[in-house]
Amino acid sequence: MSLDVSRAALDGGRERTQRRWATNYLLRPALDGYNIVIVNKRALGFALILTFGLTACGGGSMSTPPPPPPPPPILNANVAVNNATGGGFDLAMSTSFQPAEWDYAFFQTSLNAKTALLGNLLPQHIRLQGISKGVPQGASGTSSTNWDFSTLDAITQPVLTVGDNSPQFQIAKAPPFMYSGNDSSKSFTDLTFQQFAGYAQDLVLYYNKGGFNAPDGFHASPSGLPITWWGIYNEPSINNNLTAAQYTTMYNAVVPAMQAADSTLKFVALEMCCGSENWVPTFAAGVTAQVDVVASHYYSSCNQKDSDAQLMATVPNFVSSVQSITASLSTNPNLANVPIWVTENNVNADFNAGNGTSACNPGQTFVTDKRGSSPFFAAWRPYVFSQLGKAGVQALYHWDFDADAQYGEVDFNSGNPQLSYWVDYWLARMFPAGSQQQQLQFSNSANPQIEVLPVKNPNGSVVIMLSNHAVASPGDNNGPGLIAKISLDVSALGTFNSASLLMIDSTTSIANGPSAVNISPQSPINLTLDGYSVAFITLQ
Repeated sequence: MSLDVSRAALDGGRERTQRRWATNYLLRPALDGYNIVIVNKRALGFALILTFGLTACGGGSMSTPPPPPPPPPILNANVAVNNATGGGFDLAMSTSFQPAEWDYAFFQTSLNAKTALLGNLLPQHIRLQGISKGVPQGASGTSSTNWDFSTLDAITQPVLTVGDNSPQFQIAKAPPFMYSGNDSSKSFTDLTFQQFAGYAQDLVLYYNKGGFNAPDGFHASPSGLPITWWGIYNEPSINNNLTAAQYTTMYNAVVPAMQAADSTLKFVALEMCCGSENWVPTFAAGVTAQVDVVASHYYSSCNQKDSDAQLMATVPNFVSSVQSITASLSTNPNLANVPIWVTENNVNADFNAGNGTSACNPGQTFVTDKRGSSPFFAAWRPYVFSQLGKAGVQALYHWDFDADAQYGEVDFNSGNPQLSYWVDYWLARMFPAGSQQQQLQFSNSANPQIEVLPVKNPNGSVVIMLSNHAVASPGDNNGPGLIAKISLDVSALGTFNSASLLMIDSTTSIANGPSAVNISPQSPINLTLDGYSVAFITLQ
């Protein structure tokens, strides 16, 4: 993902320029293009005052001002949680980087502060997607085979020191000389993919086995810290004119070559986008190499003009996609229990294609979609998290860590957290991966406007998440959301000694994040969620 005019202009080969979003059912509902008129209330108020003053000075009679608009409706919800369990809940949170010439400098200032922010997210297998100059061999538009790891390692080496010290390295692209015309947007010249397999093997040797010799010299990772998890290509359904059968051939060639260098590796397959679930049957029928994870990417839009309601309406389609992938994998016994990870997720996938134009909507001016870090995100991401976790997804990756108001958990320029950071921070803490949480059954009178995720911990404590993603008006675009008054009945869970409430909404401190407050554990627990927001109730 490119992030602003200067950085986007460098990314002429970014795969998303090829994403024309012809298959919209996953990411965008059928409704298109509300014309949203934003009334400047301050200007309107000034006009009314001016009109009043002129009328008074003229000595004429004053007209009666129009009545104030009615207050927005309030959503009332009754939620009751009972002690019956409905299966485990185990969804790891993680984040992503895109090593490239527009991204490599992030860790060159305030390294300790930035790695601390990253580590505090508790990310599992942080994803690295090197493209453009982040591909360490060759150079765009040339047949060069020389190696240069400087751009890639400027991000990779710091990430290797953070969290579980086990990133997922996605081999997103081959070197330019492996494509027609030395152009990374064109087709592969070798459709046996043996050349690409040799490149992938060299990457393993570089990071895991002390280095390799090449015509331009010896190359070895400066840290010696190994990489276990590897993703094989990025969004193949929209890149380099590949077919599902050709991708399967690629995978079957690349994985064994990498295993020949290091037999302990684990592999992420497919990395799908854009409604390409129909690739899974072909892959499941033809894959012979090791598969440890199958991955998919989900965004709610590629057009900033899409309304809040349209974006929220895409989330159930993410679940339908996961269910389709699961069904197709089950046709191959070796894949039936392979986990599904969502390795890219955010509100809007559009970016500046250069000269201020939208990559997804040619001829349209690109506008940063601030819903990626506004209170809208505080409702949307927990909704996505809950729905995907209930569908059995085992990892959810934010795209991406260091970016702008549309994409970033942390602002690329300042290094400061955004509201999205605190949402992901607390999701990882309230629902830690591998903690053996069990879902609790519940009733919800406001489904689907209020998302409810109650879990029981092995120690008997309970965490209940309530996400208010109710849209105030059909035409809202980064609107306020509806106020929700929720009565939470926890009487069936027994007696608790204490309770706390942590809420993320429009009043949350961006610098410091939210703070928990003690509340009474007595049922019912009455809450007011003031617009788009998420609340976490902990009972002990």
